Amino acid sequence: MPPALYWDAGYEIVLELENHYPHMDLNALGLEELYHYIVALPTFADDPLLANDGLLRDILREWFEERET
Repeated sequence: MPPALYWDAGYEIVLELENHYPHMDLNALGLEELYHYIVALPTFADDPLLANDGLLRDILREWFEERET
């Protein structure tokens, strides 16, 4: 099993999101929906209440960048 995910592990969260949702339309993904996908990841172990829009935007941007590579 992969290691536990915490909010400060943005890249690792993106890799797990891409693994679980490879066909997700990132252009249609809102921050609230992204939040729910993250906290639903089986290895997510952080406090969901620590999320904020800036953090979610950073993760979404990193997900876009990961798809471009």
